[in-house]
Amino acid sequence: MPFCTSCGAQAPGTARFCISCGTPFGAAAAGAPAPLATPPVAPLDFTIHGDNLQVARIRLQPGQELYAEAGKMVYKQPVVEWETRMSGETLGDKVWGALKRKLMGESLFLTYFHAVTPGEVGFAGDYPGRIQALSLAPGQSILVQRDSFLCAQSSVTLNIAFTQRLGAGFLGGEGFILEKLTGPGIAFIHAGGDHIEFTLATGEGLQIDTGCIVAFEETVDYDIQFVGGVKRALFGGEGLFLATLTGPGKVIVQSMTLEKMRRQLAPARSGGDEHKGLDVISGILGNDD
Repeated sequence: MPFCTSCGAQAPGTARFCISCGTPFGAAAAGAPAPLATPPVAPLDFTIHGDNLQVARIRLQPGQELYAEAGKMVYKQPVVEWETRMSGETLGDKVWGALKRKLMGESLFLTYFHAVTPGEVGFAGDYPGRIQALSLAPGQSILVQRDSFLCAQSSVTLNIAFTQRLGAGFLGGEGFILEKLTGPGIAFIHAGGDHIEFTLATGEGLQIDTGCIVAFEETVDYDIQFVGGVKRALFGGEGLFLATLTGPGKVIVQSMTLEKMRRQLAPARSGGDEHKGLDVISGILGNDD
């Protein structure tokens, strides 16, 4: 009596399909349609112009389409047509997609760009930093910090992701909500300062100042750890916790966060994403009143 190669269940010799999981046998398997291949995505012609106030210059060919976060466009040629709409096929999909984007810190609507004839459109972030182009294979996903999405080919899916650990959500500087980009196609993200890329081997770890994580692949484990030692925690200046990333996978780190920039521009304000140990105490001791 034959066995199913998929689930291992026994099947009569005359059976064409497994009664347990439905896997076709013999001629039925030979006649089964092949799985649909993912259609190839046309290469995107782009350059990233500038240094720390960068602009992504994208040259669209006929039939190519981009979507971007509202307000990120800097310029476009007249041949590039655009429209603002909610993504999704049904009304429920549109409303649910808008709600998820609101949770991610993004706008309710997305702006779509396409060209009938070749044309150029440019995008930039809202504060000094760098633009990263992420080339994603079919099914490949990467998690990025909130508010970092800039634009992407229409074949790339933008979705919401949640941190899997309670401590990482409360103390990680990124919060519970991250953005998830899934290929195929090219997506552009923006973050502060300069960017450093690491490719972690299996079991290799990296400790990062909370809030400085830009993006990491799904295969990377994300957690929060106490810095250890009362003196280091209170007087080290790096906060009470560090984000710990463990490979395998790619990690992108930023040198300047928006909160750091805000503190330098308005030093009287307290708070931010670094959880300083003695900010309040040092402020009291340093007060002349």
